[in-house]
Amino acid sequence: MIRVVATTPFEGQKPGTSGLRKKVTVFQQPHYIENFVQGLFDSLDAFEGETLIVGGDGRYYNREAIQIVIKMAAAAGFGRVLVGKGGILSTPAASCVIRKHEAFGGIILSASHNPGGEHGDFGIKYNIGNGGPAPEHVTDAIFERTKTIREYRIMEADDVDLDALGITRVGDMVVDVIDPVEDYAELMGELFDFDAIRDLFASGFTMRFDAMSAVTGPYAGAILEETLGARPGTVMHGEPLPDFGGHHPDPNLVHAKELNDLLMSEDGPDLGAASDGDGDRNMIIGRGRFVTPSDSLAIIAANAHLAPGYKEGIAGIARSMPTSGAADRVAEKLGVKCYETPTGWKFFGNLLDAGLATVCGEESFGTGSNHVREKDGLWAVLMWLNILAVRRQSVAEIVAEHWEAYGRNYYTRHDYEEVDSAAADALMADLRARLDNLPGTVINGLTVERADDFAYHDPIDGSVTTKQGVRVFFTDGSRLVYRLSGTGTAGATLRIYLERFEPDPARHDLDTQDALAALVQIARDVADIEGRTGRSTPTVIT
Repeated sequence: MIRVVATTPFEGQKPGTSGLRKKVTVFQQPHYIENFVQGLFDSLDAFEGETLIVGGDGRYYNREAIQIVIKMAAAAGFGRVLVGKGGILSTPAASCVIRKHEAFGGIILSASHNPGGEHGDFGIKYNIGNGGPAPEHVTDAIFERTKTIREYRIMEADDVDLDALGITRVGDMVVDVIDPVEDYAELMGELFDFDAIRDLFASGFTMRFDAMSAVTGPYAGAILEETLGARPGTVMHGEPLPDFGGHHPDPNLVHAKELNDLLMSEDGPDLGAASDGDGDRNMIIGRGRFVTPSDSLAIIAANAHLAPGYKEGIAGIARSMPTSGAADRVAEKLGVKCYETPTGWKFFGNLLDAGLATVCGEESFGTGSNHVREKDGLWAVLMWLNILAVRRQSVAEIVAEHWEAYGRNYYTRHDYEEVDSAAADALMADLRARLDNLPGTVINGLTVERADDFAYHDPIDGSVTTKQGVRVFFTDGSRLVYRLSGTGTAGATLRIYLERFEPDPARHDLDTQDALAALVQIARDVADIEGRTGRSTPTVIT
């Protein structure tokens, strides 16, 4: 039986850059997740009898939410649901499964790199048939529907046993509980030279992969240790836990400090890597050398042809606007175009579908390619392993040679988390109001060349996205970017991106914060960060 339940709208069910994210306690309110899912289904057309992919990162409330989604999908008229065993399905694996099985779309239960647990964060997002995040016209339609919703429909049925592989039914709808790793691992084997990587590990190469007690543990264990022969124990914190074992599952130098400390020691492994809550982000560290996400994107693009799946070269590169310009110079040398987009993987989808870009990346530890329509943490790690297996150099040597060939972009990001939202909005509004007056201004010895508020004109569908971040360019090639993040659940996160290009190889080994110290002070002064937010130092420096 289908039960029709009367409801009233909740305020603020507007999806951000990657879905709706709130505290677990918000999602646990009666009717809250049901309202959003019904608003989603009401915004879609022609899915009767189609296949829907469902899964999540295993965080607290994941299983309960999946049961609701399955029963509502049955009531809505979907013909089939594929759900990962245990409710587990990494975000890139979900994209892979959507594409392989030609599904109508997928619902992913995750708050990505945000903390989990009973008092942590939760999230839900919809991916369309190409495997990528829903574009803005879809998420806008969902939000409008949530503001007027008066009822939702849900199938009266027993819960599905998520821990048993195989097929059951909910009403007339087939539910297939699948191995969450199988399809993804098969795709990775097609893209990368697994024999070469096996030989690399057999030669004594050592690695540690920190899954941060999040979703990539089963994937990394199956691929790195079981398939590629990495020694047992290579995968750290490999069991997905509802609270991520107390970790903040964000693979950066603050939250993956244990891994970074290990790689910075003299007897550390050759390679260190980490992924986040839902498996779409990555961090790469060689012994004694942290690789910034911007540099990682550039190095992957320059060496992608070493992997079988990219042996014919790449069609183009796409990067988010705050990401450094390191990839731009690789694109120039390769004779391909580098596209600059707003933050949010959904903006890469049109470029990938049109064949204009092959490799994409964001400075926020996200890298991927046209193999799926999401960023992919483990893919990036396997690409690095393939490069290392072919070149037989250390990570530090590969980075140094890249800088010598292309120059170095000194780059850092300063995050001010959980800032008062009104204060953050006022700060950005003041910057926008002063854009016309900044050019020609000399600040701490640097002259402002131009300033703008980044807007993106999609070359495929002609859509325009505005107010994506205030940019300040200096005559020496330095750049500042101010942007409010859309991935948090409390207050506002002010992100400041600082970049300076250094062509001289003799100056490529400076400490990043020292190299950018003057620019850091300018960034704080121009926006009066302390005066407006009360914060004298950032929460996280990357």
